[in-house]
Amino acid sequence: MTNKSKYVGILCAVLSAVCYGTNPFGALPLYEQGVNTATVLAHRFGLAVILLAVIMVIKHIDFRVTRREFKVLFSLGILFAASSITYYQSFHFMDAGIASTILFVYPVMVAVIMATFFKEKVTTMTVVAIVMSLVGIGLLYKGGAGGSLSVIGIVLCILSSLAYAIYIIVLNQSNIKMSSFKVTFYAMLVCEITLILYSFTSPELYLHALPSTRAWSFAVWLSIVPTILSLVFMTVAVQHVGATPTAILGALEPMTAVAIGVLVFDEALTPRLMVGILFILTAVMLVVLGKDLHLRTITHAVSRLWHWR
Repeated sequence: MTNKSKYVGILCAVLSAVCYGTNPFGALPLYEQGVNTATVLAHRFGLAVILLAVIMVIKHIDFRVTRREFKVLFSLGILFAASSITYYQSFHFMDAGIASTILFVYPVMVAVIMATFFKEKVTTMTVVAIVMSLVGIGLLYKGGAGGSLSVIGIVLCILSSLAYAIYIIVLNQSNIKMSSFKVTFYAMLVCEITLILYSFTSPELYLHALPSTRAWSFAVWLSIVPTILSLVFMTVAVQHVGATPTAILGALEPMTAVAIGVLVFDEALTPRLMVGILFILTAVMLVVLGKDLHLRTITHAVSRLWHWR
């Protein structure tokens, strides 16, 4: 791997994390207008599919895929749909900033799965990082008013994290060679079909039209920023630096979501929650130090990007 390739991967991983962390900014206002989870996600993925199809036509990207490629893309779509459904449902049980922070255990899950099933070396730092992440989640278990967070919300976030971790690993291990726009298009197409089927599982999840122009603006935001941009950047990042570094650099996801929660939605940021977040982010940095992606590389990348401004 060349330094240039590593810089591109790091930059795309950071951009992907920041974009994905803006999910609450689009989802919560839609919930406030009475839009249910299935409808929010169906519009998010549906609009993303349309926009990606237009981009592919403009860029003359071939829509054809092989049987092997379709199997991989189908798996990615199912995994991302599962991650999104459980993540968005968790917003009904806890603050979005806390949900996004719990979701961030997925880098640790990626490291564990890669070590268990793909024989990546488990370092002492990785083990310590796992313990610290669990301590961080334990600290998050008490909300801003001192009351316990919903167990259902925590379980939904962990399931979402696991599905997202497997998504990254499948993308990495498949070695699929195609445009990041094409990968994202088919993954989102499968997501949309899955969401439509999901809407039939409960009378409360029926799909309905968005109630206002403002609601449509938030749906467009969700389709572009935390969906198209985030997934396209992540695909490029995985191709350049691999699954584990890409997941680890997702540290900016909870930071972005917490910032949005505090600045936009007036969510409480207590000292206990701050310590919990600090534990989780420290765990991630330990994983970084235990891999071949060192702080020196990140510092060098930041320096190069600063001079490119």
